[in-house]
Amino acid sequence: MSAPDPVAQARTYQQSLLAELGDDDPAVVQSGTADAIRALLADAASDARTEPEPGEWSVAGCIAHLTDGELVVSTRYRWIIAEEQPAIVGYDQALWVANLRHADDEPEALLALFETLRRSNLALWERFGTTHGDRIGLHNERGPESYDLSFRLAAGHDRIHLAQARRALTAVRERR
Repeated sequence: MSAPDPVAQARTYQQSLLAELGDDDPAVVQSGTADAIRALLADAASDARTEPEPGEWSVAGCIAHLTDGELVVSTRYRWIIAEEQPAIVGYDQALWVANLRHADDEPEALLALFETLRRSNLALWERFGTTHGDRIGLHNERGPESYDLSFRLAAGHDRIHLAQARRALTAVRERR
């Protein structure tokens, strides 16, 4: 049995994010994410931190991951715009959520950080998206990624983890 091909796995991941975005405008999708998180938190109320199963992310865990992801892409975007083919480092999302102790974070504080970062990233896109969209960063796991591709991936990422958070909330409520 051969070992999994990390390049093929990375491409599959990219394609899953792009499929979630479809033909939708990534800036429009990203512009609505903070409101979607806010609505989800209002709906979840006291269930926001409850894991659907041990080791699975709660609504708050999904929000923490979205916030971490926004922090990561904030730097990636800026490196891609400012430098010539910068190295882009991947990260282990599960380790970030666990080791940064996001279970202890207030979901509203995560949302506030997410909103600040997202506003900044959308303003950056508005300023540079059409003129710098083809600039490339060299992702250590996925290879060359343009600013445009990175921005579209982030929109698909939003949709995937918002859906995950909704499924988590449904599972928590069905367990009762």
